[in-house]
Amino acid sequence: MISTFCCSSDPAQASRDFASVRACGTGKSKILSQHFIQSFKPGEITPERALEVGEELCEKFLKGEYQYFLSVHVDKAHVHLHVIFNNCNMYDYKTFETHEDQGSKKERAWKKLFDLSDEICKRHHLSVIQHPELSKGKKRWEWELDKQGLSWKTKLKRAIDEVVKHSEDFEDFLSKCADYGVLVEYNPDHKIDLKYMLAEQKERNPRSRFTRARTLGGYYETEMIKKRIAQYIGTMSYVPRTKVKVITQKPQNKFVQDAIDRGNMKIASIAKNIIAKYGIEPENLDSEIQKLFAQRDTLSDEISALKEHIQDLIELRKTLATYRKQKPVYDELESLKGRKRKKYQDAHYDELRDYYSAEQKLDDWFEKGKYPPDSKVKEAIISYQEQLTQKQTEHDVVHEKYKELYRAQSDFKAFLRQYVPLAQQDEQQYQQEQSRSQRKKKKDVLE
Repeated sequence: MISTFCCSSDPAQASRDFASVRACGTGKSKILSQHFIQSFKPGEITPERALEVGEELCEKFLKGEYQYFLSVHVDKAHVHLHVIFNNCNMYDYKTFETHEDQGSKKERAWKKLFDLSDEICKRHHLSVIQHPELSKGKKRWEWELDKQGLSWKTKLKRAIDEVVKHSEDFEDFLSKCADYGVLVEYNPDHKIDLKYMLAEQKERNPRSRFTRARTLGGYYETEMIKKRIAQYIGTMSYVPRTKVKVITQKPQNKFVQDAIDRGNMKIASIAKNIIAKYGIEPENLDSEIQKLFAQRDTLSDEISALKEHIQDLIELRKTLATYRKQKPVYDELESLKGRKRKKYQDAHYDELRDYYSAEQKLDDWFEKGKYPPDSKVKEAIISYQEQLTQKQTEHDVVHEKYKELYRAQSDFKAFLRQYVPLAQQDEQQYQQEQSRSQRKKKKDVLE
């Protein structure tokens, strides 16, 4: 459902209508339009009524001075509406920031919008957030750093890692992605067969594109996803090749008994050492080794993810440094016109190229122009490095315990293999001696 004010209901024509008004202004502002979303509690309002509420909010907030395009969406569990209004008004052709959101009064207009929305919703007996102040206290870039791991890319990796840990196979992985907020495209017939996107990223920007698995790294491509899932599942279904056999038959002679005693003493010694150090009974050795194997594998995954996060942050610092270094060159270019601009642009081609490249990368990670300070990124790197050190220490401890128990298990099996054949050999020797003795007795009787 769509409602407009002083512009066409066709999006393309509405854009041209906005542009015709902006053309009457100074043209200095790079912001073409403003955008806000009003959401309602699931099942509490119909789309038709939501349209009425949205129109009332636009009327009170924009006061008939700005063109707007309002659209009600029902693609989510909750009804919500998007409003895009021209950044330039229709009366003096000045920008929204000039009138409403400048200087010491920055963001006052958005506070006014929140209050108006709550006021209108209460009058229509709709739910509002009771304590909005509890969700405040951070700038946007701080929220991005803390909640998104500095980029959509990093957050996407984390979400995929969680899906892998809880999947039974690759098909189950594809079906569970949506449960973890990951949109996925899989086409085995294409060279680029696997692509991802965060659902919330798509909601924020419908034009967002899927990210190729290869772009996230080999760790997130199809074959590696299958191997990672198999590692988690495989460790739980592991069955030892060699089973310990319990000998219940009573030994028939001294040779057999001595062989078994020697083996049992060695096995008892190994078992005693294991129990003394780790408190693990020999019959629980296999299950403990399986658990350690899975734990070690999980820690390896976490270490790999942390290393990737750190590498992303290092790349971000480099990009920020390039952007801020070349920003004055770009600002100087923007202040020039005509031939001077062209001459300056040719003279500083390399610097401007680096600037535009850095800006494009940053816009993929953050809201345009709202980039984090280097100090915050540096703090995040230090934090991730501390976590990495901790995980590596945990991994080393688990790995060492796994090696010791695996060695003990191998010793058990080796001695079982040794003394049972030895006992059989001694038994054969005994039988041969008995046979020779009987033949000798028979010969003596005949003589």
